[in-house]
Amino acid sequence: MTRIYTSESVSEGHPDKVADQISDALLDAFLDADQSLLQSGKISEAERCRVAIETMLAHGCAVVSGEVTSAGYVDVQAVVRETIKSIGYTSTEVGFDGENCGVLVAIQPQSPDIAQGVEGGGAGDQGMMFGYATNETQELMPLPISISHALMRQSVAVRNSESNPGFRPDAKAQVSVAFEDGKPSAIDTIVVSQQHQESIEKHMPELVQQHIIKPVLEKYAPYVKGDIRFHINPTGRFVRGGPAGDTGLTGRKIIVDTYGGLAPHGGGAFSGKDPTKVDRSAAYMARFVAKNVVAAQLAERCLISLAYAIGVAQPVAVNVETFGSETVGIERIVSRIRDTFDMSPRGIDAQLKLRDMRYRQTARNGHFGHTGFPWEALSHVEALKGQFASV
Repeated sequence: MTRIYTSESVSEGHPDKVADQISDALLDAFLDADQSLLQSGKISEAERCRVAIETMLAHGCAVVSGEVTSAGYVDVQAVVRETIKSIGYTSTEVGFDGENCGVLVAIQPQSPDIAQGVEGGGAGDQGMMFGYATNETQELMPLPISISHALMRQSVAVRNSESNPGFRPDAKAQVSVAFEDGKPSAIDTIVVSQQHQESIEKHMPELVQQHIIKPVLEKYAPYVKGDIRFHINPTGRFVRGGPAGDTGLTGRKIIVDTYGGLAPHGGGAFSGKDPTKVDRSAAYMARFVAKNVVAAQLAERCLISLAYAIGVAQPVAVNVETFGSETVGIERIVSRIRDTFDMSPRGIDAQLKLRDMRYRQTARNGHFGHTGFPWEALSHVEALKGQFASV
């Protein structure tokens, strides 16, 4: 049976991704301030910051709101402006001017009602989190989202190069892949929308093919079969982009952030949240577990689902789905996962060292599939393998 699965990715200049990067840049700034105070003995480990920041970008304006409890000082406006400019939005002609845009800040401390549950080691909220891994790519990610991210990384690389033909920061990609009997077979359709200077409008189809699509397809040659359908800037024009063309919001690209729709999502966004927020940390933990299970060849595909109650340390539910691809009994895999991984907020932080992580880099090209992130480590593969003589 043939099925077509589709995933999308967006560039770091997409308005929603700019908002995500601002939220995570501010989180990083508060974590850095914490680290300095902790090293000087001015705060204890228990007094480290709690951060939940949302950002909205509109024409000529950035609005930052949320809850922050921190002993450190962060120049919020300076961080916002520097983040916007570093992405490439330095003039209204491009779509946003980080130096001269308005920055409105509405931040308050974390609710003490939530804080008392977190301080006891409990989850900072209720909710469901999912982690997924599949052996169809080297990074153990679904193929459609992997190709989509690769296209957007290439877009940014070209724009930042000396040979940039006139590309601007905003861009989107979408990739449809044909699957035969559950396995990826061939790329069916590629959609790329790339913001550009007005002067190169009529040349965009060939420029995108030459600079973005062709280099990426060379890396995925086994899936280039027959005629691929291409839709490049389908409206015919993409000059007005960034927040001038579309409002940006933190957390509006959660499927881009995860598995491209090939696995469930609990609904909670990641960016702007410190590691006590299980929306973020438990999703990372679930990916960590799923990836190690697949890398240990206990299953070809693995979906981990977790559920938490606010103020309660251990998850109220842990479920494992291997879609019939397991190589040993599913009950044995579930039992070993429970014995091996501590999925409480403190346990997650201890295993993945999330307080040492800096998060802005996660707000570009997805939160999963990048070897530098601690939840992508294959540190438990041998331990899992060792439990099963048949593997």
